[in-house]
Parts: sequence; structure tokens; C-alpha cells
Amino acid sequence: MATVVVGHVPSPRGAAALEHGLQEARRRGARLVVVNSSRGDALVDPEYLQGDALRRLEDQLATSGVPFEVRQPVGRDVAEELSQVTAETGAELLVIGIRHRSAVGKLLMGSAAQRILLDVDCPVLAVKTPPSS
Repeated sequence: MATVVVGHVPSPRGAAALEHGLQEARRRGARLVVVNSSRGDALVDPEYLQGDALRRLEDQLATSGVPFEVRQPVGRDVAEELSQVTAETGAELLVIGIRHRSAVGKLLMGSAAQRILLDVDCPVLAVKTPPSS
């Protein structure tokens, strides 16, 4: 069975990536692998799903009708994790959410999206959320 991988964080960009990932998985008749990782301490990382937030995600996926798996690796860079998962699953698509950052912000903080685009061997769908009002 084909696989679509989604990089997910609990934010508008994560929700947009998940929505588009589900659409692509349905369209392709694929299973969905949702990756929610933490580079450091998962207990204090606000982007690492736990408890009720994790159950809500799993409930949303269960009602979608798309076969799914949620992976929550801890300890490595998100670009490395997504690269490994796409290679391991033979993914035909990776979906990520992106946000606008200034040139200075990218210079100082780097860009996970840029590393993902350069590291991953399958096509990447980068979903941009509309700017906040």
C-alpha cells in the first residue's frame, strides 16, 4: 500500500499539513503516517502531542477512514526524522506545513523546511497557512 507522511505540530500549519495529507492519502488510496517529534525533552516541548491532544488527533484520524499510524520519535532533528520515516516507509509524498519567516529569521534560526526539502528523497508538498490577521 502506498504511504503519505505528514510532519505534524499542534498549530495552524500542522492542521493544514494534516488536512492536505488526509486529502492526498484518500486520493492515492494510501495509508497516512503522521510524525510528531521532539528534539529534546518531550515532557516540556509544546509541539509534542500528549494526553488529550494526542487522543484528539487519533480520534480525528480514526474517523477519517484513512488507515493511519502516529509516530512520536524523540531526540533527533525533525528533518532527520522525516527523512528516515519517508525512506523506511517508501513514502510517495511528504506533507509539511510552513510559515513565513524573514530572511534574518532564517539566517539566525535556520529553516527546518529547507533542510527537509534538501534531505528527503520523495516529493514534498509544502502547505502555507494564510497570514494571521
